[in-house]
Amino acid sequence: MTTTLPDAVAPAPASAPDTSASPTARQLWTRSRALIAALLVLLSFGVAYAAVNSGQNHDALDPRSPDLWGARALAVLLADQGVTTTVVTTSARAAAAAGPDTTLLVVVPDLLTDRQQSALHKATERSGGRTVLLAPTPASAKTLAPGVTPFAATTVRVHSPDCDLPAAQRAGDATTGGISYTVKEPIEAGADSCYPSGGHPTLLRLPAGNGGDTVVLGSYDLLLNEHLDEQGNASLALQLLGAHPKLVWYLPSLDDISALDGGQQSFLELIPAGWSWALLQLFIAALIAALWRARRLGPVVAEQLPVAVRAAEATEGRARLYRRARARTRAAEALRAATRNRLAPLVGIPPSQADEPDVLATAVAARLTDPAIDVRTLLHGAPPPDDAALLRLADDLDALERSIFSTERYANP
Repeated sequence: MTTTLPDAVAPAPASAPDTSASPTARQLWTRSRALIAALLVLLSFGVAYAAVNSGQNHDALDPRSPDLWGARALAVLLADQGVTTTVVTTSARAAAAAGPDTTLLVVVPDLLTDRQQSALHKATERSGGRTVLLAPTPASAKTLAPGVTPFAATTVRVHSPDCDLPAAQRAGDATTGGISYTVKEPIEAGADSCYPSGGHPTLLRLPAGNGGDTVVLGSYDLLLNEHLDEQGNASLALQLLGAHPKLVWYLPSLDDISALDGGQQSFLELIPAGWSWALLQLFIAALIAALWRARRLGPVVAEQLPVAVRAAEATEGRARLYRRARARTRAAEALRAATRNRLAPLVGIPPSQADEPDVLATAVAARLTDPAIDVRTLLHGAPPPDDAALLRLADDLDALERSIFSTERYANP
């Protein structure tokens, strides 16, 4: 029986690692260039989109901004009526400004933390002035406008007043909508419910302590420069915000340190509730994908080959794979294991003891005529340092096996 290694196992540079199967830089680039290209395209699209739309909502609802999404036109009209507009960006200044001669406009109440909302409601509920809330959702309506519950999102379009509120009657049709609301029965009796959409109001006026009131507006479109001159928007905006000589325009800012609620917050506490649910869904999707992919890692199933492959071709193909992976240690152990398995029955060793160095090496050495051959090193030695040493090992194992075979054949003709 001849054990040879095909010429596919050619010498490789001695500096290469013995058993490394790590991909080369070229292979890594080939595998990842499509993903990198997709990420670059996505990044470029994001930058371009941000650049194109960077100025659309800049300074939205800012009374100092002349942009379409600003509200400078309304501030100018209010000034002509003698109303002084003051812009504040912190909840503390907004709460301190509340008073019987002041209208407080909260632009984005949902940006306020629970502590800010509570402090602001405490300062305004008995101030005697007016508080105007723009499009509050359940996140802020329950604190800033108790008894008011957002019902549904509606289309922003022209609606009729359909209420007895003098400001709405004088303004007539206006651009309202956005969010419709419901009011609890005890509060509904004294509330003005105007501009209904789907049977529910999109503008509410709720009486408060000391003669003040709270106005809940489902959409801010009628305040914008772009829509102020349409329908009765200007009239309604001027009456809602010009009821007192002072108007405090509260634009919530990320620079407001009171948003920290007076203490340290963990990373999870800073994540909005919607993101938490999204992360949970992503985790479940990843778990399902992992289980789906894990099904492919079951036990190996032996399948009958559609064609017969000769042993020489299989040996050559495996040798090429070993060479490509520079797996000299694995190749040498395969050669040694095959030699040990063939030598064991020739020297009378059970197959179960073929891998025991002392047993097999001693039996083989006893049948050799050349005592210079180091049988133990050949069958259980260290892995070869390079491909040339691997070839020499294959030749030496072949010579050892032929020598034992010849000895046994002559001894037992």
